[in-house]
Amino acid sequence: MEISEARHVLESIANKINQFRGSLDLDSLEETVALNEAKMAEPGFWDNQERAQKLIDENNISKSKLDQFKALSAQYDDLMVNLELLQDEPDPEIQKEFDQGLMKLQQDMQAYELALLLNEPYDQNNAILEIHPGAGGTESQDWGAMLLRMYTRWGQQHHFSVETEDYQAGDEAGIKSVSLIIKGHNAYGLLRSEKGIHRLVRISPFDAAGRRHTSFASVDVMPELDESIDIDIRPEDVKMDVFRSSGAGGQHINKTSSAVRLTHIPTGIVVSSQAQRSQFQNRDTAMNMLKAKLYQKELEEQKQKEAAIKGEQLDIGWGSQIRSYVFHPYTMVKDHRTDYETGNGQAVMDGDLDPFIYAYLQWHLKQQNPD
Repeated sequence: MEISEARHVLESIANKINQFRGSLDLDSLEETVALNEAKMAEPGFWDNQERAQKLIDENNISKSKLDQFKALSAQYDDLMVNLELLQDEPDPEIQKEFDQGLMKLQQDMQAYELALLLNEPYDQNNAILEIHPGAGGTESQDWGAMLLRMYTRWGQQHHFSVETEDYQAGDEAGIKSVSLIIKGHNAYGLLRSEKGIHRLVRISPFDAAGRRHTSFASVDVMPELDESIDIDIRPEDVKMDVFRSSGAGGQHINKTSSAVRLTHIPTGIVVSSQAQRSQFQNRDTAMNMLKAKLYQKELEEQKQKEAAIKGEQLDIGWGSQIRSYVFHPYTMVKDHRTDYETGNGQAVMDGDLDPFIYAYLQWHLKQQNPD
């Protein structure tokens, strides 16, 4: 990279670092960390272990933001020193060190910006992700299985734990529905971009005439909630059914009726869990999933009320797909909210979703702060 080009890149990075500095309010953040550490040193801090652990977790997040910002600033300063040295006298070793350092700083900057974008309630939580194929029989059920593979690959690439809580196999291929719990820091914050209708256009492998088919599947994403979230579920409002567990392909996990299906009578919401060994464990898991769905329903109703007051029109239904995956007559995956697209459809199906997630988070932030 030429000296002038490198200087231009570093100027852009300096502007971005200054934006970080302004959005973080460093003085306030440092004061918060200092106050929290003083509280942690007080006698009796561990008398309430749950509250103590919550404060420690919050302080670790604040301290991490502060430390990472300082690290980015230090990386930038080091690169500026190397750039001045290269300008005075070219040196292959310093040039190599500069190029590697610049690449690392750019990667770290993007990761840091992504972390700052994950600032909504429960972004740091585990995610509950459900896939429900639309009408279309085997074709749409196969599309559901393709999405299941895509999200499983994405989770593995991020070293997240991907647990299947409920799996309903398709009649001939694919799935009728699946519920996953994806565990890892920021799992929900990253995956909330995936909620909506996903549309596939391809030559169907199930059509002997080789015709093009369009399939739809809905993806629902909710945060896994902890005990600090109070969702009132009356026992008399919940109907529980038990059945035998079965996994992918229909094989039996066990021969007892340990799987649990809960129906919330007032709303009609149904959740199932069959991955755990005992009926009690599956009931607890299903109850947590029900709690998450009721919480999400409450949030969506609030958004609809706010939209009605503002006179906004909310798109609901199969026509409002968030993303299209086209594999015939050309290859393209496009997000209809952000307009981000790629011609490498296979990479996307192999779990390369981060560019879509990053584009969505930036778009969502602009929607919230249009000025």
